[in-house]
Amino acid sequence: MSWKRVSVVIAAALLAGATAIPATAVPPKPGPELKEGPRKTAATAATPCGMYVGAVDAAGNKGGADVIATRPPTAEVFDPIKLFQVKESTTWYYSALTAESWWYGTVISGTGLYSAEMRWDGVEPDPAITSRRIGGGWDRFRQIEESDASFVSKPHSYLYGLRDDGVLFRWDRNGFKSLGSYPGFSAVKTMAVISETSTYDTLLATTRGGALYTIRIPLTSPMKPIVKQVRTSTWQGFESIVAYKCGKQGTLLTGIDHDTDSAYLYAVGHANGTSTVIQGLGKIPVPFPGVTHHAMTGEAEDLFGE
Repeated sequence: MSWKRVSVVIAAALLAGATAIPATAVPPKPGPELKEGPRKTAATAATPCGMYVGAVDAAGNKGGADVIATRPPTAEVFDPIKLFQVKESTTWYYSALTAESWWYGTVISGTGLYSAEMRWDGVEPDPAITSRRIGGGWDRFRQIEESDASFVSKPHSYLYGLRDDGVLFRWDRNGFKSLGSYPGFSAVKTMAVISETSTYDTLLATTRGGALYTIRIPLTSPMKPIVKQVRTSTWQGFESIVAYKCGKQGTLLTGIDHDTDSAYLYAVGHANGTSTVIQGLGKIPVPFPGVTHHAMTGEAEDLFGE
């Protein structure tokens, strides 16, 4: 699947209304090109939710797959685009003008934190790849995630970073101001944002021992996360988890095992501690190589998974 086709769908959504991906929209049929933009988040019996799972491999090629939440899951692999070597990545977002479209995300490469972009000008078939260095000293960070809450009463754009000593940091992306830190997360193996509200963000995290937790982080200062256990075991095999909205309060979750380059899909209900409903949909039938994996979504898709 090439990267062009998907952007046309999202560009049409941007021109048609105020939000890029309306919550009631029906997912499009999978197409051969990703340039049309990310998947819709609603579902019907005939058109289940889907998600774009991005990946960057050791050679710096950006690929991934379009995953559909059937049982068992179905998927189509993206054609790779040469990016650059990336250690970790946040969610990538889609934006478009009449003639141009682009995907952008925040990544760690080497010791630096960068804003990266793939932009199509409407003329050339391949995107222009650009990056802007934000700062150095990021070689100790092993996880980064971003909340981009655009359509809540208190919009915000925060970057979360987990350092190798277990300290979780938060920054305001507007001016890149520090918003504090909190220790005690050395057991966390991987994490993904599942909620972006006007009062809190929520990370879903796995531990090396196999547990699954939600980490609710109120937007107030000082930073004081609220941790709830969701499951006690069986999640230790995943080096990456990627989350995407499905419906108003649900989450599609892809867990990726880097040892076998394989992935599994889960439908997660609105998170509520150990009462959270999680349905295993099965193994995704395409390989998932890569050193880092991330969600790919529209700018207007605020999450409410917890």
